[in-house]
Amino acid sequence: MRYATITDRLADLGGEKWQLHSLGRQRKAEGHDVIEMTIGEPDVPTPLELIEVASAAMFAGRTSYSNGRGEAALLNVLATHYSALADRPITDDQILCFPGTQTALYAALMGLTDAGDEVLVGDPMYATYGGLIAASGATLVPVPLRPDRNFEMSAGDIAARVTSRTRVILLNSPHNPTGSVLTLNHLQQIAELAIKHDFWIVSDEVYSDMLFDGAGFVSPLSLPEVADRVVTVSSISKSHAAPGFRSGWCIAPAEFTHRLLPLAETMLFGNQPFIADMTAAALSKPSTVAQQMRQRFARRAGGLFERLHGVAGLQVNQPQAGMFALINIASTGMNGDAYALDLLNKTGVAVMPGAAFGAALETWVRVALTIEDTAFDDACERIAAHAEHCVSTRIKISA
Repeated sequence: MRYATITDRLADLGGEKWQLHSLGRQRKAEGHDVIEMTIGEPDVPTPLELIEVASAAMFAGRTSYSNGRGEAALLNVLATHYSALADRPITDDQILCFPGTQTALYAALMGLTDAGDEVLVGDPMYATYGGLIAASGATLVPVPLRPDRNFEMSAGDIAARVTSRTRVILLNSPHNPTGSVLTLNHLQQIAELAIKHDFWIVSDEVYSDMLFDGAGFVSPLSLPEVADRVVTVSSISKSHAAPGFRSGWCIAPAEFTHRLLPLAETMLFGNQPFIADMTAAALSKPSTVAQQMRQRFARRAGGLFERLHGVAGLQVNQPQAGMFALINIASTGMNGDAYALDLLNKTGVAVMPGAAFGAALETWVRVALTIEDTAFDDACERIAAHAEHCVSTRIKISA
């Protein structure tokens, strides 16, 4: 049978990257002792007050069709929120609502790229970016994020990879999986390149409420010189512990949202009014659940460094934000895939192989900071003991 070429382009860019997570979850369901440190699921349920807003909206009849752009109340709240962030007026006609950040990114990239175009992305990167870019036929061009620079994107590395086919640079700050945060200086350098070479900046900011002490978030939306070429996407999945509600948006120039609206309407003609009401309520004030999460995640990240950095040669990268930390496991003699499987088989700790996030993390693994403290401490002990065993065994074999 014949299929569209998009199915070939995406054939290896779906759930296969999460095989280790799926294996760990399967074993846990079978009754095995498994500690999941694989995915970025908030460690608390969606706040009851938000569920009550959604529930009340449903009982009030907010279950009818919406429009393609988004519910008026939510658009107004988003306009107010982003006007403050950008320090310039953001109006309702610069906003499109989507079911989550993933869908917003898909629509944005489909609206900006065609087959043969190139999209610059930091390597490592979030695991779904490859598929998002390949969907239109565009080519992903990795820009190295180097550990010795705290995984921060260099303007020089970007410039070296810009060609006449470059259409977009996809930024993610705070960054998943590294936890790095782009500074104003870095963003200004990127903005200069975007103007010089006439490409768009698409900014995934879903972790902007997950900053640890000392880190400061800056959105490219706040740079007036690139106001006509920035698309910002986010959602309430992380900031309000509501990933299952699938409520996201993009903020962009009015011309962009006008051009993208028919695509958004083709994908999903309007999102759910009761979820829009809940999202408007969530964004109308600072998120207390985000504040609590970032305090816990920062504490666990610090604990991970104190307990594992240097143990049997392990190297722990200290994140500035987010839900994850990275561990360089090269000292064990394995790559990330082999190490993660061995760790699961021998200790019951499930972590994500770094290669799922790009070639730059071949000898790294990503560890979620979202499990409760007792299990987190237990996992650290198991990882340390496993690393010491791996290294001692490796020394005996080489001797």
